[in-house]
Amino acid sequence: MSSIDLLTALSPLDGRYGSKLEALRDIFSEYGLIKRRVAVEAAWLEALCDTPAVTDARPLTDAEKDWLRELTENFSLEDARRVKAIEATTNHDVKAVEYFIKERIAQTSLADLSEFVHFACTSEDINNLAHALMLRDGMLVLRKEQDRLTDALAVLARDNRAASMLARTHGQPASPTTLGKELAVFVARLRRQAAQIDAVVITAKMNGAVGNFNAHVAAYPDVEWETVADRVISGRFRLCRNKLTTQIEPHDYIAELFDAIARWNTVLLDLDRDFWSYISLGYLGQKTVKGEVGSSTMPHKVNPIDFENSEGNLGLANAVLEHLARKLPVSRMQRDLTDSTALRNMGVGIGYSLLACLSTLKGLGKITLNSARLNEDLDTAWEVLAEPVQTVMRKLGKENPYEQLKTLTRGKQIDADGMRRFIQDLDIPETDKQRLLSLSPATYTGIADKLVDNIM
Repeated sequence: MSSIDLLTALSPLDGRYGSKLEALRDIFSEYGLIKRRVAVEAAWLEALCDTPAVTDARPLTDAEKDWLRELTENFSLEDARRVKAIEATTNHDVKAVEYFIKERIAQTSLADLSEFVHFACTSEDINNLAHALMLRDGMLVLRKEQDRLTDALAVLARDNRAASMLARTHGQPASPTTLGKELAVFVARLRRQAAQIDAVVITAKMNGAVGNFNAHVAAYPDVEWETVADRVISGRFRLCRNKLTTQIEPHDYIAELFDAIARWNTVLLDLDRDFWSYISLGYLGQKTVKGEVGSSTMPHKVNPIDFENSEGNLGLANAVLEHLARKLPVSRMQRDLTDSTALRNMGVGIGYSLLACLSTLKGLGKITLNSARLNEDLDTAWEVLAEPVQTVMRKLGKENPYEQLKTLTRGKQIDADGMRRFIQDLDIPETDKQRLLSLSPATYTGIADKLVDNIM
């Protein structure tokens, strides 16, 4: 197939959700991989020619350097198709890239340097760098949307910092909080996990068939090959060279990165479920969209579909990411090939992560606060004031304060009059009594609104 119809795509990432993931298409597709392989091969050729001790190469002119860089920058879908046509004969994807470059330079001034394309390289020298570049570029897309979501959540937290809400521990009414403070908790958690993602160092290697520069030294024993590799990995691509590897870069950093993304995703999944619950309780409403329906038979339905969609896709994302994090760092002896096919699914894990992020972000944009419902729940839960009452009694040394309030409230619904009568009958100082009498479930929120300042 020269193109994929949305209705015949095997994966929903390329079908139903394809339009939402356009930004990842040129990164994690096979086209994206081939393009970055070409970039690595071109950078290596340039580095060899810039090394005087590689005596059989020659310095490149500025025009030749520009031509090599344009080969990558202007790499087209037709170019990728040509590589695939060559691969049909070679049955080797990286060798096909080498032959493609040699084919392109054959009619240029670079023709005399043809055999320095892929010189002393193993396929993994090219692949691991290409994968590193894919992940670097892909993370720019994902992290941008993650931060957009977190920032939108922070705005909701600040706007609702004083919106009193009945907390629910174990699903039961508990000491009141504010909606803003609860959302601020997620802002802090997401930011912390984002920092863990950003802290991962992307590493790469360019040291030959088993990581020892064997062929390099055989050809040019006086070259400082580690320095040449550094010029490509650190100098050109701004990555960190892994100095000790087998044939492959061990993929430990990929495991670290995918585990970090999975943790961010897990926090988002927790957020999705809480929003679902708040919507179910009626604390939050959702703006309706003209033309949309929530049920094929129940016209009144406005379902929390964005949060449900996000939750479902987060499960898929983490299943892929966590599998890759467990699988990729394990390779028999100096290498086996099981990582090759697994790595082709990096974009699947990142794609589902991005899709989930976008779904939650869309859901946040529809949220409305139902203050009346919040207040209604608070006003039917005066039993939650058992906590401050027994705490004041404790500080004053009263006998069995917890037990007294347990008898009054456990498993019972207490109204305002019942709680205030209990407080009025207490033999405690008037200042403490008045402080307790002034409380209501809506005002018993501690410093919840102030805590929101921690995310600013």
